[in-house]
Amino acid sequence: MPRYIALFDSIRVGAKRLTMAELRAALEAEGFSNVETVVAGGNLLVDHDERPDEGLEEKLGLMLRHRFGMQGVALVRSRASLAAAIDGNPFAAEGEEDFIHTLFLDGSVDPEAFARLESGRQGVERLAMGDRALHIDYVSGGAEGKQVAAFVERRLGRRGTARSLRSMKRMLAKMDAV
Repeated sequence: MPRYIALFDSIRVGAKRLTMAELRAALEAEGFSNVETVVAGGNLLVDHDERPDEGLEEKLGLMLRHRFGMQGVALVRSRASLAAAIDGNPFAAEGEEDFIHTLFLDGSVDPEAFARLESGRQGVERLAMGDRALHIDYVSGGAEGKQVAAFVERRLGRRGTARSLRSMKRMLAKMDAV
């Protein structure tokens, strides 16, 4: 059975935060198996019958809405997709792993929207398009990360969740260890 990484972003219902234990139980009830938290909360390794990443994202989104009344971001990447995001990051060779992130998105980036984003941006961070993702080098640190991600999401009309290059490498290693 294929292994996937499920990436959740700040899952809350009002002031109540959904725990990983609640999320793990819900995933298992939905047919996911071998559910395991990796790196930190919000990253779960799961096994599931082979299905496109987008199909699993839809399944997780429905689960969040129906079981918990939440509209949180739930993105899924296969091992190959995660490895491609790491290998395809143009900043990986020259920057610090903690400052280099991939903002995983719920769909593809329109090249024209990306060009408008680039022309209207004022920060020092560098951006590059990826496959259903943007690669970001925060250059001097990720302190503005949440603001940059929110700005990018508004400008591109996509929702997403970011992970550092260091975290992504640890997730991939954990996927390979099973």
